[in-house]
Amino acid sequence: MYSVVERELELRLILSPERSIPVPARLSFRSDDPYAVHICFHINSDAPVHWTFARELLVEGVFRPCGTGDVRVWPTKAEGRSVVLMALSSPDGDALLEAPAAQVSAWLERTLRVVPPGTEGEQLGIDDALDQLLAR
Repeated sequence: MYSVVERELELRLILSPERSIPVPARLSFRSDDPYAVHICFHINSDAPVHWTFARELLVEGVFRPCGTGDVRVWPTKAEGRSVVLMALSSPDGDALLEAPAAQVSAWLERTLRVVPPGTEGEQLGIDDALDQLLAR
């Protein structure tokens, strides 16, 4: 049996320095996939857009810039509020999303209580499977 930690929140899709639009999103974490976080959002599309990347990237990105390539995350201030920016790149296009830092941090803390950092491998049962294999 695995645990799921979800949070609905409103992100902002940054279109230009002066313009952004609200984007409803859902953050998801599953203890049976402990290294990953999943973000699902609707951006004027028929089907929701899904992104999956390392939980560690989001944990670090709340405090300092991190990531290279398709996913980059960094903290900043917007109109006096603490926010986390996520730059996502794919063959279909790029998006810059702003999330409220307090909400993202609170959700991440819940995921870290379910699967503490450094214990992710235990969730996968790899050690048990190896023990069984080697015991034969």
